[in-house]
Amino acid sequence: MKRYLAATVLLSLIVQGVIAQSGTNSPYSQYGLGTLGEQSSGFNRGMNGLSLGFHEGNQINYQNPASYSAIDSLSFIFDAGIAGQITNFKEGNKKLNANNANFEYVVAGFRAFRHVGVSFGILPYSNIGYSYSTSEKVVAGNNVLVTNTFIGSGGLHQVYLGIGWEPLNGLAIGVNGSYLYGSYTRTLLSSYSDSYANTLTKRHTADVRNYKVDFGAQYTFSLTKNDALTLGATFSPGHSIGGSPKLEIISTNSQTGVSDTAAYESTAANKLNLEIPTTLGVGMMYNHANKIKVGLDYSLQKWGSVQAPRESMGADNQVSYTMRSDIYQDRHKLTLGADLCPQEMSINFAKRIHYRLGVSYATPYYYINGQDGPKELSASLGFGIPVVNRHNNRSLINISAQWARQSAKNFITENTFRINIGLTFNERWFAKWKVD
Repeated sequence: MKRYLAATVLLSLIVQGVIAQSGTNSPYSQYGLGTLGEQSSGFNRGMNGLSLGFHEGNQINYQNPASYSAIDSLSFIFDAGIAGQITNFKEGNKKLNANNANFEYVVAGFRAFRHVGVSFGILPYSNIGYSYSTSEKVVAGNNVLVTNTFIGSGGLHQVYLGIGWEPLNGLAIGVNGSYLYGSYTRTLLSSYSDSYANTLTKRHTADVRNYKVDFGAQYTFSLTKNDALTLGATFSPGHSIGGSPKLEIISTNSQTGVSDTAAYESTAANKLNLEIPTTLGVGMMYNHANKIKVGLDYSLQKWGSVQAPRESMGADNQVSYTMRSDIYQDRHKLTLGADLCPQEMSINFAKRIHYRLGVSYATPYYYINGQDGPKELSASLGFGIPVVNRHNNRSLINISAQWARQSAKNFITENTFRINIGLTFNERWFAKWKVD
């Protein structure tokens, strides 16, 4: 057990450094807090993130902490995942491909007491990563060009500890407490073809160190001897996460190289901070004899109630950096998924494989120049392949392929093809052995 704990801590420290790297190339990550993380592990990525009604004892479902109460009393579950993706960007007749890979998450869980399960881990909350340039004439008819270069990196991550309890037969409740941390830098560099014009740099930065809390509940009731239905619900209160957002505008003389910097940050008269939204989720999952599981999730993130700092130019050509409430809009997401396993404990290997699929639709959570951001349509197909040997027959390799399309009128269209690989170790730690 000590070796497993040491390995868990070591791998978590390694992953903390690895996932600090950006997992996206999307220019859309320059808006809001960036591209929101999947917040799902290997098994439910095959169902495109379906999770709220999932109440099983062989996987860690941290999207609904009430599910921890189902963890088997003899098990210690350790789950880690990686992902690689190729994205095609299209704008008019222009196309561009980009690819990246990322270590996604590490989570673990075990039964602490009767009807009480515990889970902990590290996972991404949002990602920021983009680099592109645009050029245009300063004034129509002249030959002076301005080249704007946009570069951004960073994101937010969370380390969580959760507990799930089943106080009554069929009813489970749970809570995750997370430490939310991370930073970002977004830079706009404007340079001119006229060698006498100054170079202008605008740099937005923030550094978050705060908390996040998620509550969950599930109720499972039998329909027939082989059929059951689980209803799930989650709630996460929104609040300020600080971050000390700051804007620096740096004007550099192209001839002398001398720079002049104006900084805009939080003051007693102008409080600046970042916020996360209140989130609500409901879902259900129908289970037929542990062979067919079909579920539906709906989530609402109330970004429309969230404020954020934004730069603006007054009538007197003076820059201001103040909190605004017209940056975000509520985000809705609907997911439908299924898991098929002919016979989970069969001696026939093919019958033990889990076959998964799912589809989702999500609305944007931010505006771009007053217009809606990109809507997202995605679909996935996955497999849960059992690891069978003389020591273990409960671990799984979860492999899934996912396609996601982000599109908005008059903006870039993104098509992403992603491969997710998760390895779930399900070890019998707490079994009592008898010696004849």
